Amino acid sequence: MSDPHGIRPPTTGVATDEVFRVEAHGMDQIPDTDRHGGPRDLFWVWFGANLTFTFVINGALVIGLGLGFWEAVAIFAVGNLAFFLVGAASVTGARAGAPTLIVARASFGRWGNYPAAVLNWLVSVGYIILNTVVGVLALAVLGAAAGLGTGAPVLVAGLVVMIACTASVAVLGHATVQVMQRWLAVGLVVCTVALGVLVLPQADPSYGGTDGPRLWAWSVGLLVAVAGGPLSYIAICADFTRYLPRASRARGITLATGFGAMVPATVLGVIGIAAATRVEVVEATDPVAAVATLLPVWFQVPFLAVVVGGCVTNTIMTLYSSGLNLQVLGVPLNRARTVLIQVVLVTAGSAVALFVVDFTDALLAFLSVMVVVFTPWAGVFLCDTWLRRARFDVTGLYDREGGTYRYTRGFHRAGLTALVVGTALSALAADSVLWVGPLAAALGADLSLLGGPAAALVYYLLVRGRPAFAQAPDQPVTTTTEME
Repeated sequence: MSDPHGIRPPTTGVATDEVFRVEAHGMDQIPDTDRHGGPRDLFWVWFGANLTFTFVINGALVIGLGLGFWEAVAIFAVGNLAFFLVGAASVTGARAGAPTLIVARASFGRWGNYPAAVLNWLVSVGYIILNTVVGVLALAVLGAAAGLGTGAPVLVAGLVVMIACTASVAVLGHATVQVMQRWLAVGLVVCTVALGVLVLPQADPSYGGTDGPRLWAWSVGLLVAVAGGPLSYIAICADFTRYLPRASRARGITLATGFGAMVPATVLGVIGIAAATRVEVVEATDPVAAVATLLPVWFQVPFLAVVVGGCVTNTIMTLYSSGLNLQVLGVPLNRARTVLIQVVLVTAGSAVALFVVDFTDALLAFLSVMVVVFTPWAGVFLCDTWLRRARFDVTGLYDREGGTYRYTRGFHRAGLTALVVGTALSALAADSVLWVGPLAAALGADLSLLGGPAAALVYYLLVRGRPAFAQAPDQPVTTTTEME
């Protein structure tokens, strides 16, 4: 069968997903003959991806809101429990053998899914830029310590190194990403434990925060924890379970993903909270250098290795998924080439973030926009998955002209209505650096996260009892090419 997207039809067998070979599959459904592995493999994928310094920054941001040490720890730990929702959403990948944004067509319709796919692609590029910039800052500190000087030339060199490390793995694809995450995680966890041993004893547990509205600080702190971690993965999670056998246990997928992501995110967040009680990390234009001031000289290089390695593992994962996202949007290139498109955009965006804008302000603005958009999207997607018990008519997901999920000319009115209602509530209840909604102003808190439950409730009320939500039978895969 020819492939109108220019993607080489893969052969059957696990050879289509070999380590250090370019992955043959793109956004097409993974045939049963190419499925392999088990839920426990997901633990290391998510563990490695979340050993990233951005969680240290997020923890410091929570302290910067004026909260005390124990308040910040509690809020960050509670927020990271949302990673188990990411795990629940990941089950769809194993059942359908398709990326998240293909499965989401069941929730929003083929064409109704496009706006969210565009926004998810933009958010993914934003996160890649964020982690790339943090890695470059770490490399710049390392360069200065090695006597290479400071300034633009060192930053540019660091940017080249970061792009080369991440793009080379993401281009190769799923199997290489999975193996590299495991290898990098083993080395990073040792240095991360040492980082905790050195920083946590310097924390001031008696730090009570600053005077200010506590309800506002708690609500924004929870937003930072959720948006800076679990929410950022919700639209890509199935991309890493679509190779699992169809019969993989939902509980195993949920727990392996949840614990694999939550443990490193929470530990690094607490390290950031501890550091912020001693040094103004949140006010620093270079948060890497700010944390480095708390460390002995002999640990500078291992610390910077943790920062760079963590940024690489996270960026590899996001870069891989954003390439699939472009295919979902109809870009007529194979997956490896779509990754290269991201590389060009990320390089340009990272240069702007390094030389033009303020890092902390840019991060807070980015998180505030993401919450308003993806909290309601996640609410609809999770509710739809629950109603269907993660069982889909896969042929319908890929059908361009009609099929089960065509709905009204490709738009699922119930899903889009719920999304609009949830987004409106999130926007009205948001208290961000970009705007303050009237509900947030009246209540003195940022309640934009409520857009998710609200969207889920509206969706449930609109679709409950419909025959279309009867469980679709498990369907064997009959094609190895994209059906578009």
